[in-house]
Amino acid sequence: MSDSSRIRRQQILREAEGYLDLITVFGERMPCRPDARDQLARRVLKTLERIDNAGGLKAHVLFLRGQALRAMENYLDAVPLLREAAEIEPQNVHIRLSLGWCFKRCRRLDLAIQSLEEALEADASQAIVHYNLACYWSLAGNVKLAVAYLSQAFELEPEYRDLVTQEPDFDPIRNHPHFQALTSVSV
Repeated sequence: MSDSSRIRRQQILREAEGYLDLITVFGERMPCRPDARDQLARRVLKTLERIDNAGGLKAHVLFLRGQALRAMENYLDAVPLLREAAEIEPQNVHIRLSLGWCFKRCRRLDLAIQSLEEALEADASQAIVHYNLACYWSLAGNVKLAVAYLSQAFELEPEYRDLVTQEPDFDPIRNHPHFQALTSVSV
């Protein structure tokens, strides 16, 4: 592949990433309107169509496509793309997190948990993986595992304590003594 082709491919990827950033830039504090979000996500997909040969960046292209579909809340269509990306790059925690996110919303907690456990095998130092596993195990009704993963998330990044009170995923176990003991500890 020529240098100009490589540069062009990188420009296209940066453009697609930029559109995704516009969707998520303000997070949940000021979410993008659904119509604008979907328009930007479609633009991501259209932009990525301009890549003829993804080569060694195939996993990244699949991930970006999956992220665009995820942004549009089209979780079922995002899953196969993210699965394929995870097969190509099994150590990529971001892909596994996105896959878990989609599985959760497809009501497949078992697969969401599996995806994040695979992310832990790749990199156990990511607090977000532990936190999300705590959420998923809470939804599955397993207090012991939810508290264990949440404890690990707190140990890695104490700021996660600030999220717990607003996290509806912990509602199923919020009144359990083990959960209360962990979350009421002063730091």
